[in-house]
Amino acid sequence: MHPSIPSLLVAGALASAAPLAVHAELKPGDAAPDFTAPASLGGHPFRFSLAEALRKGPVVLYFYPKAFTQGCTIEANRFAEAHDAYAALGATVIGMSGDDIDTLNRFSVTECRNKFAVASDADRRIMKAYDAVMPHSLGYAGRISYVISTDGRIAYVYSSSSPDGHVPNTLEALRTQAAAGRR
Repeated sequence: MHPSIPSLLVAGALASAAPLAVHAELKPGDAAPDFTAPASLGGHPFRFSLAEALRKGPVVLYFYPKAFTQGCTIEANRFAEAHDAYAALGATVIGMSGDDIDTLNRFSVTECRNKFAVASDADRRIMKAYDAVMPHSLGYAGRISYVISTDGRIAYVYSSSSPDGHVPNTLEALRTQAAAGRR
């Protein structure tokens, strides 16, 4: 018996809806992989340590594809504009990409406006640990933000290729944590 045209269309639609690659970012409650990485704040290189930052309060770790591209510039500007709101919640913001430290020295001054650090993951080791490698472009990070609580656990995850929702969503997650008395 020959399958009907409608059943072939349904089968084709289901096949096209299936993801080509599984992307499974870390989930709330998961342990956040610890890391240190070369970073820059205000054009000054230093070594960023997640463990050290968590001693001061929660950390917002956001991954972005490439410094000085349109979406990444918009996102960095928005994180910089919200710096005081993050600081009021006791949070440290750190951006992460595969860019080299010389590029990030410039990006931290111009686009991050000297407000928060950006770190280099040139070997993609940290991106892989956080399941933040961009599907179909393995050389770049996908646009994903994590809120990491002081106990070293993922408290919140926001993943979107648009730079628009990362700041308001991570701020809201931090406010919710603060209201619940968790850091």
